[in-house]
Amino acid sequence: MMDKEFITQSSEETIAKGREIAAKLSPPVLVLLSGDLGAGKTTLTKGIISGLGAAREEDITSPTFTLVHVFQKPSSAPSESNPLKVYHVDLYRVENFHDLESLGLEDALGEKAIVIIEWSDRFTFRSDWPRVEIHLQHEGGDARRIVICGLNL
Repeated sequence: MMDKEFITQSSEETIAKGREIAAKLSPPVLVLLSGDLGAGKTTLTKGIISGLGAAREEDITSPTFTLVHVFQKPSSAPSESNPLKVYHVDLYRVENFHDLESLGLEDALGEKAIVIIEWSDRFTFRSDWPRVEIHLQHEGGDARRIVICGLNL
């Protein structure tokens, strides 16, 4: 699968790109985000999570200090036994493998969920889940370059 590259010119465009990505995701999947501080990882995640219907855009913040936020899309039908769960993980402050283990990600990987991990390049993840890798970088001003691997957009 070829990498896809996009340039967004504003936070709004980055969020809109996240919504496009959300439309192509189905659990279980790991969404691995990388990029420098302030590159737009959380902004893109706002679009993904709100696009999935798991939270309102304004309710999505960086889990830098809490490390993991869990969102759940409300069931759209009474017959839906497992509503969609979305984990938003930030590894910026995780310093070693022991800290990583304490997050309980193996629990998240044990259910059919979408797991979005910021700063994913800090650790290697062993999972047979499908992966979408997204790298973001500043392009000056509010512009961001977004390179996506593992997803047809």
